[in-house]
Amino acid sequence: MEIEELGSSEALPLLSLNHVSLLCRSVWTSARFYEDVLGFVLIKRPSSFKFNGAWLYNYGIGIHLIENPSIDEFEPIIESRPINPKDNHISFQCTDVGLVKRRLQDMGMRYVTAVVEEEGVKVDQVFFHDPDGYMVELCNCDNIPILPLSSCSFKPRMGSSFKKAAPTSCGFMENVMMENLSMEMMNISF
Repeated sequence: MEIEELGSSEALPLLSLNHVSLLCRSVWTSARFYEDVLGFVLIKRPSSFKFNGAWLYNYGIGIHLIENPSIDEFEPIIESRPINPKDNHISFQCTDVGLVKRRLQDMGMRYVTAVVEEEGVKVDQVFFHDPDGYMVELCNCDNIPILPLSSCSFKPRMGSSFKKAAPTSCGFMENVMMENLSMEMMNISF
């Protein structure tokens, strides 16, 4: 599904996410993690690079690992950080969250789960860290349809504050965003 944004400038000719680039303490430890846990495959990277790294690919996405020679200057990770689903993370769509959890348990990996529910539709999420502490999420997020914000029903709340939310088919923040957009449009038209 393509979503066309309406704005003052034309959208760039982007097609999809190409790769995610991650700094790591050990390219080989991280490469093994992305191979063994997530099923990525090592691929050839350009020989002109004069730094240690590795490229992996699967599912139409690349992961580029770059060994950071100065990463040892940071304090070593003595205690694992808490797994916080609201932290920065990369997310991969999967078809069987239960299988993911069993695999992580078999590997002795720590993870947390979450469930997002929207109008009776549930999304299961599993969050865990890679060897360098980057958060990874595996989910069945395609259960929730992608709806442009403009498709949300919206009733302007003239003179109201954010403390009261009008009932809508979208969430509170979506309603606030649509209200702000409509107010900006009214300011432009006068």
